[in-house]
Amino acid sequence: QVQLVESGGGLVQPGGSLRLSCAASGSIFSINAMGWYRQAPGKQRELVAVITSDGTTNYADSVKGRFTIARVSARNTVYLQMNSLKPEDTAVYYCNINAVRRSDWYNRNAGNYWGQGTQVTVSS
Repeated sequence: QVQLVESGGGLVQPGGSLRLSCAASGSIFSINAMGWYRQAPGKQRELVAVITSDGTTNYADSVKGRFTIARVSARNTVYLQMNSLKPEDTAVYYCNINAVRRSDWYNRNAGNYWGQGTQVTVSS
């Protein structure tokens, strides 16, 4: 089993900041990538940011320059620092990892795992 526990969501005024955290635990052999997605009401889930095991990052155009993703590999933890928040950033944010379970160490088959989601609301 792989578990992801997210924290850090909440209500913030436009222009404010929040930091999301996601800790992965369980039967993990290795993590290839860790990322954040979001889903606003009536919209599809979209990629916000991702960081690979070698530190390569990728961001949605809408958050470039405002959001920063970082990971602490030793703790299987990923963070999303969100600055200059806008009302359009309001959504449920989901943590995602692409990981190999210990039971798959010999073939390196990876799977995608999701957190439960944390609400971020940007409003005055």
